[in-house]
Amino acid sequence: MVSHELRPLRTEADHAAALAEVRELWGADPGTEAGDRLDLLLVLVDAYENDHHAIEPPEPIEAIKQRMDDLGMTRADLGGLLGADSGRVSEVLNRRRPLTIGMIRKLAPALGLSERCLVQPYELARERA
Repeated sequence: MVSHELRPLRTEADHAAALAEVRELWGADPGTEAGDRLDLLLVLVDAYENDHHAIEPPEPIEAIKQRMDDLGMTRADLGGLLGADSGRVSEVLNRRRPLTIGMIRKLAPALGLSERCLVQPYELARERA
């Protein structure tokens, strides 16, 4: 096991070395020296990846449509969840009406999506002449 001093990860080489050590320490018992080192390395790796390899959440409407597909939900199911008629659901899914805070509060837990994803701004469809 590598036993150098822990320090912030600043480069891809630091990141790769930390990941290699994580693999080496994986499964170490909590509360042991190896387990504590693994915990600290995981915090460092997570912080580095959040800063350098962050994955942005998907656009809200696309995320909703994907989760509906994953869960086998219909637009009628979504309307039942939101307490909205089919016209309102269609307007939201076709980007003619924005999501409201109330909708977001219902959708996030029901669809397993983060509120962070659903509150992002997104472009609405422009009125057609």
